[in-house]
Amino acid sequence: MLDSNFFHYNAATLHCDEVSLEGLAAIFGTPLFVTSRRSLTESYQTFEHAFKELPHFTCYSVKANFNLTVIRTLAELGCGCDVNSGGELYRALQAGVAAEKIIFAGVGKRSDEIVYALQSGVLMLKAESMSELRAIDRIAGELGKTAPVALRINPNVTAETHPYITTGDSKEKFGIDELELPRVFSLFSQLPNLKLVGLDMHIGSQIFDPQYYVAATLKLLALFKESKELGFALEFLDIGGGFPVTYDPLKPATPIEQFAEKLVPMLQPLGVKVIFEPGRYLVANASVLLTRILYKKSNHTGKQFFVVDAGMTELIRPALYQSHHEVQPVTFHEETIVADVVGPICESSDFFARQRSIGAAEEGELLAVMSSGAYGAVMGSNYNGRLRPAEVMVNGSEVKLVRKRETLEQLVQNELF
Repeated sequence: MLDSNFFHYNAATLHCDEVSLEGLAAIFGTPLFVTSRRSLTESYQTFEHAFKELPHFTCYSVKANFNLTVIRTLAELGCGCDVNSGGELYRALQAGVAAEKIIFAGVGKRSDEIVYALQSGVLMLKAESMSELRAIDRIAGELGKTAPVALRINPNVTAETHPYITTGDSKEKFGIDELELPRVFSLFSQLPNLKLVGLDMHIGSQIFDPQYYVAATLKLLALFKESKELGFALEFLDIGGGFPVTYDPLKPATPIEQFAEKLVPMLQPLGVKVIFEPGRYLVANASVLLTRILYKKSNHTGKQFFVVDAGMTELIRPALYQSHHEVQPVTFHEETIVADVVGPICESSDFFARQRSIGAAEEGELLAVMSSGAYGAVMGSNYNGRLRPAEVMVNGSEVKLVRKRETLEQLVQNELF
C-alpha cells in the first residue's frame, strides 16, 4: 500500500516522511527496512480513538515486529505489550515496558519461561490448557507467588481468513475449548497458587468482517457470566487482535471504527477492563523493504523478471501465505511492464510479486516492497547464509539506525568446531 501520508513521491522519488528512500539506500545499503515513526503514532492514536468510550488497555502484539525502537515508540504512547516467549518478554523489558503492562501468552510455555514471567511481575499469564494451569500452579508455589492467569478460550469461530492465520477454530492448537470450561473452572479449587483474573480469545488475523468478532464475543460474554456466577472476580476480558490492514488497494481493510461500533456496546456494561492486542494493525503499513534490482531477465515466452537483492529471508509472507504486497519503484516511471519480482534465494517460492504491472525500472534502481512492517524482519532467517538487513526509523526529517546490518562474523559467532 502506498500511504500518501508517510510514503509518497516527491519530485518523482519515493520518500518516507521528508526523507528520500534513495538517500537512505546510499547511506545504509540494501536490503533495508525503513519505518515511519509518524505512521506508528497515527495507527495507535486511531485505534485508541475508536475505542475511547470503552475502559480498555491496548497491548501491542510484539510478535508482529520486535524491533526495540518500535516497541519503545508504542510504549511511550501508553501501549502495553503482549509477548509469546521469554525472548519477547526480554525484548519488551529491554525496550522499557513496565512488567505490569505485559501479558504473557503462548500455547507452549517452557518452565523457565513461566519462572521468568512470574519473577518479572507480568500482568498475567494466559493459559491454554489444563496441563499448563497445573504447571503454572506448581512453579508459582515453588516461587512462593500467586500467579495471575487468564484463560484463553477457543470459541470455535472459524473466521474468513488464510487458514494459516485462523486461531479460534476447534481444529487448531490454540486455547481451551469452550466446552471444556466447566472442568477448567472446577480445577481452580485444586490449584491454590493461581488467581483467575480474566478470559481471553484470539480468533485469527486479517479479519475483515466485524461479525466474526461479534459471534466470538457473545460466546466469551456467556462464559464471563458463568465465571462470575461461580465466584471468580475477573478483572479483564481480552478480545485479542487480528484487526485488518490494507495490503492491496483493491481490497481495502474495514475501518477500525466499524469494529468499535459493534464491540463497544457489547463490552461497555461489563464493568471490567477490556484488553486489545493489535499487532499488524499498528505496524504493517509503517515500514517498507528497500531492495535493489540486480538483474532484469526474460525467458523464451517473453516472461519478464526483476531479480532483486532481498528475498524470502527478509520477507517471507508472499512465500508462506501467498500474500499481496505492493511493489513501487523508488524512482517514478510512467511506463510499466508486467514482471515477476523475485529474490536470490534457492527456492521457487522466493518472490514478492508474480505477473505484476510495475514501473519499468532498470538494473541498479531501487524497489520498495510496501507494507513490510509486520511479520517481515521478525520472521527473517539466515537461510542461504544471508545476513539480516539493517533497519532505520524516520521521524519527519530525522533518521535513526535502529538495527545494524548483520556481519559475516556474527553469522558464525555461536558455532564451535
